[in-house]
Amino acid sequence: MASPVSGLQRVQAPLRRSLASAAVGRSYATIPSAPNSSEPTPASFQPSPSKPRPTYFKDTSVAPFSSFLAQPEEPLLASEAYALRTAEVGPAGRKRTITRLPSWLKTPIPSPGANSDFAKIKADLRGLNLHTVCEEARCPNIGECWGGSGGKSAATATIMLMGDTCTRGCRFCSVKTSRAPAPLDPHEPENTAEALARWGLGYVVLTSVDRDDLADGGARHFAETIRRIKQKKPTLLVEALTGDFAGDLDMVRVVAESGLDVYAHNVETTEGLTPYVRDRRATFRQSLKVLEHVKRVKGKEGIITKTSIMLGLGETEDELWETLRELRKVDVDVVTFGQYMRPTKRHLKVEKYVTPDEFELWKQRAMDMGFLYCASGPLVRSSYKAGEAFIENVLKKRAAGNATASDALNQALVADADNKDALQ
Repeated sequence: MASPVSGLQRVQAPLRRSLASAAVGRSYATIPSAPNSSEPTPASFQPSPSKPRPTYFKDTSVAPFSSFLAQPEEPLLASEAYALRTAEVGPAGRKRTITRLPSWLKTPIPSPGANSDFAKIKADLRGLNLHTVCEEARCPNIGECWGGSGGKSAATATIMLMGDTCTRGCRFCSVKTSRAPAPLDPHEPENTAEALARWGLGYVVLTSVDRDDLADGGARHFAETIRRIKQKKPTLLVEALTGDFAGDLDMVRVVAESGLDVYAHNVETTEGLTPYVRDRRATFRQSLKVLEHVKRVKGKEGIITKTSIMLGLGETEDELWETLRELRKVDVDVVTFGQYMRPTKRHLKVEKYVTPDEFELWKQRAMDMGFLYCASGPLVRSSYKAGEAFIENVLKKRAAGNATASDALNQALVADADNKDALQ
């Protein structure tokens, strides 16, 4: 029978072997503080003769560092820069695709608290019970015009006379409509002149709603406002953007002879699209007659005529060419092109977002045809600051030229009289 001691030894043998191997591999927990110590350095702390393995990344999909350095970017192609983006909107199961507004049509939202000129103009308008087409037509340039960066001389607003309710219902316009608008405010001409005198502007645009309910279409009210403005500030240049007065050319004459500097009337679109875009009482030919009659009354050099065309309603290139030719036939001086923007879902859809390059092309074409000036761009409207600044300079030069010619004529008459006296 085996001894119990030998059995215990067999059981403890593996434990003794593991402890023995552990003792051989034991090392110090810390490196000796004194390198010059006489005690031998443990073998486990001897420096390794081999170099450390360099660090590298196994994930080769990570962009190299050079990709994060500033490098010149290649310019986008026109097709890429002007590509329209779409988005899916609506609840699950009923989603629909919409086209997002192009980047070149986005403008900052104006804030009355951020600009003193903007706040002052708005306060004056409300205090004097005046209306502006800037607000009623939801113009995208309201922040730029009302808060002009050059102070009062740069800020401007287009005053809308005869109330905020129109008797016509054009399919592109967001102004309120009614068959029987409120009566005219008899104090409006004086209030308008007073407000403009406060602002200290150099150029102002007056427009109005159509008032087919009035016998004269509001022409005399318009003319009286212009006369009051000129009385308070004769140097202020006035542009009148009028309706067609239902084709009554006598009323066109009343406004043209009131002392204004620029007579504007918008054809809005091409002749072919006019019945679908404008109110049925407005026609393309009737608008041409208005612009033509102004020149007959005041002469070609006596007044500047101006009109505006919206793009993006489905017009063709040939139709636009024909429209420009018709405008030049009646000696229109200034034309503007702007993108049609749908005010609400009740109005006409946008057929096309015209690119800035196309607007620039039509500007060049208009200038080549002999127009005095053309403002063309996605956010350009009929009353646009850039155009007004140019027209203001043209009018001042014409006035200076007329004054110079008058002085020269007077000098010639005096010299002629002196010569006659000498001969006698």
